[in-house]
Amino acid sequence: MARFAPQQPTACLALADGTVFYGTGFGATGQVVAELCFNTAMTGYQEIMTDPSYAGQIVTFTFPHIGNVGVNPDDDETAAPVASGMVVKWDPTGPSSWRSSETLKAWLKARGRIAIGGIDTRRLTRAIRQQGAPHVALAHDPEGNFDIEALVAAARAWPGLEGMDLAREVTCAQSYRWDEMRWAWPDGYSRQKAAKFKVVAVDYGAKRNILRCLASAGCDVTVLPASATAAEVLAHEPDGVFLSNGPGDPAATGTYAVPMIREILEDASLPVFGICLGHQMLALALGGRTVKMNHGHHGANHPVKDLDTGKVEITSMNHGFAVDAQTLPEGVVETHQSLFDGSNCGIRMVDRPVWSVQHHPEASPGPQDSFYLFERFAAAMAARKPA
Repeated sequence: MARFAPQQPTACLALADGTVFYGTGFGATGQVVAELCFNTAMTGYQEIMTDPSYAGQIVTFTFPHIGNVGVNPDDDETAAPVASGMVVKWDPTGPSSWRSSETLKAWLKARGRIAIGGIDTRRLTRAIRQQGAPHVALAHDPEGNFDIEALVAAARAWPGLEGMDLAREVTCAQSYRWDEMRWAWPDGYSRQKAAKFKVVAVDYGAKRNILRCLASAGCDVTVLPASATAAEVLAHEPDGVFLSNGPGDPAATGTYAVPMIREILEDASLPVFGICLGHQMLALALGGRTVKMNHGHHGANHPVKDLDTGKVEITSMNHGFAVDAQTLPEGVVETHQSLFDGSNCGIRMVDRPVWSVQHHPEASPGPQDSFYLFERFAAAMAARKPA
């Protein structure tokens, strides 16, 4: 059982294989068990921690300067952190940004999230890549008292994300309207006052910036919980239906989401657009299958090829499951592909305005090469509306 320890550790990360990393704890105290992933983004740690797609995961940040711009309310993707914990190389320094309203350490502590610094994140990332995303237990105790055997046992006993329907845990409790648009200098967020299209967004763990992008594309957005029925969706008489990002095993969420989507698809003219888990839900509804990836895709620099145009887009990614393109039925084609590993990143129906992508075209901060997908959604709704 390997040990990697500073002089006076106040936190430790125990992997299910018995490996233990010691470091300096910050944020909340206590312990948490989850899947460990790594994210290669150089910006956006606050957005990553508040992205509902990270439910059930502890995030290792490969970029060492985490916490250096603090946190602020404008950058939350949802009301509170959803990721279970944080692993970083260096202990966060004080923030150096005019937008900062709170330190990362204080923000994590107030919101009950455990973090550990002083970790050899390169070694940890290599282990994740080689062995797959491990189950881990993360503990923070200012006194440095750790029951290592119990922590390793807890990591080994954790059931894992396969079979977990986490969308139910992060979705909204009731429907609501959204009209806030993308951030723009110097006024920040503004409101959509001249919407052209009515969109129902099904919330499997929706990020606020996705909803802002829909509003900026001219949409009057109504958000419904993940458990919404087709009748509830269609009762709003939408011009288009959006399927959001989210966490967990798509096959588990699909037990109730897939039948709803199939009913929606009975209207052959209704535009449907999905992102991330919404992409996987759509693929399942069309007859495809999904698979658990070795360590997933998490970062803001992922090259994705548009197979229709040959264009390569730099994208933001966050997913641990993928659509198996070999299982797509006749009438559904692969539109995007990862240039890292060839995995599927997009599908569309050949004769209907129905498509989805695995990556996040709303990335903020991050690459915006794929924002055209929101404009394509708006164009499809415009083509459907009577003159």
